[in-house]
Amino acid sequence: MELLSVNVGRPRPMEYRGATGSTGIGKQPVDGPVAVSPPGPKGVAGSGLAGDAVVNLQHHGGDDQAVYAYAREDLDVWEKELGRELPAGMFGENLTTRGVDVTHARIGERWRVGSRLLLEVTSARIPCMTFQGRLGEPGWIKRFTQAGVPGAYLRVVEPGEIRAGDPITVEHRPDHDVTIALAFRGMTTRREMLPRLLEAGEALHPELREWALKYIRTQEA
Repeated sequence: MELLSVNVGRPRPMEYRGATGSTGIGKQPVDGPVAVSPPGPKGVAGSGLAGDAVVNLQHHGGDDQAVYAYAREDLDVWEKELGRELPAGMFGENLTTRGVDVTHARIGERWRVGSRLLLEVTSARIPCMTFQGRLGEPGWIKRFTQAGVPGAYLRVVEPGEIRAGDPITVEHRPDHDVTIALAFRGMTTRREMLPRLLEAGEALHPELREWALKYIRTQEA
């Protein structure tokens, strides 16, 4: 398992459906080492990668979404389906991995990247209109959701520098079965699955924990 590419982006204007805004979704591979550390609370802090921009701090960034990873193997499948090239960083991912089953990673799973950086899986990515604008594919949000291959958000447990070619090692795999795939379904098309996410314990993204508890409260009312 290895880190195929490290990708960062700067704020750039993007026009979509007649509206122009700024976004950091356009990530580009970088050659040199990149420092990764906890960025701070969501709402005031952005990416965990030095030199990477997060513009919409309400929905992106912060300690529990410090890093976004997507598998090269899954990008390759999308390339065939869409009939176009999808270079590393095209989905806005910071880490393009190879040999890592990102979709079936468990919440709380810990990845050692290189010799120092330790990351912990927290949540799945939900597609947004900015993502659809980036791809320029009609109905992209629905299509991406139906595929159920969302990539993973991770928090930084131990900071460190990383670069393309670094090995990735799974140092800890929890004994529950709350995977990225299951979390994504609970977050999108199968809300009745939300209570199962609580089995992931403290590693679960705090917002997902609140979603699950709120769902339980509504069912008990």
